[in-house]
Amino acid sequence: MIRLHVTADLTAGAAVAPTLDQSRYLTQVMRLGTGDSLRLFNGRDGEWRATVAEVLKKGVVLRAEARVRDQITPPDVELLLATVKKSALEFAVEKATELGAARIRLITTARTQPQHLRLDRLDAIAEESAEQTGRLDVPPVDDPVKLTALLDRWDTSRRIMFCDETGGPPALPALAAAGPGPWAILIGPEGGFAPEERDRLRAMRCATPVSLGPRVLRADTAAVTALTLWQAALGDWER
Repeated sequence: MIRLHVTADLTAGAAVAPTLDQSRYLTQVMRLGTGDSLRLFNGRDGEWRATVAEVLKKGVVLRAEARVRDQITPPDVELLLATVKKSALEFAVEKATELGAARIRLITTARTQPQHLRLDRLDAIAEESAEQTGRLDVPPVDDPVKLTALLDRWDTSRRIMFCDETGGPPALPALAAAGPGPWAILIGPEGGFAPEERDRLRAMRCATPVSLGPRVLRADTAAVTALTLWQAALGDWER
């Protein structure tokens, strides 16, 4: 079943106009025509069964029919990810969406290498991943900010899973001991965190330093590993 993320409100009988790119996907790639079925979600109103009501020269009109899944709240875990090379960053955004990250916040650190970023491309990857994996929401991908500035205004009620490449306690028991609540997972750049960044994070009471194992992981691999461990310890996998 085709799933499409839309911005319009979804109610019984509502007419929904997808974007031009989405319309082309439905009619030219998936070959849908009038009366064909699909599913819609917008991150607010659950998932809806819909049909293609009309095919126009430029675009289509969809008709929401009935809600098939109620909206659920995803786990409150954000991914704080240092900007890395294009392919690794796109992979990390895709997999973070699949693994249930509620928000992806890009950061720059002392050792971050300058990168040319296309936020629209990353947003599209997150949207497509949500459509394919059954999510009822799409995590926003934020513009990069400096780690120091982010920590200056950090809400300490949100714990930080600090993935420290220099070592720390095993992640699963450390997370279980820290307990539930809003979390963020911090992944550094390929060169690792600078000593002053590491010292500051370790001094924060809301930060839980953890190890991701005996091998040094690439940033994209570390993001997948950390989210998997967090989901296993505190996430919604049992649900």
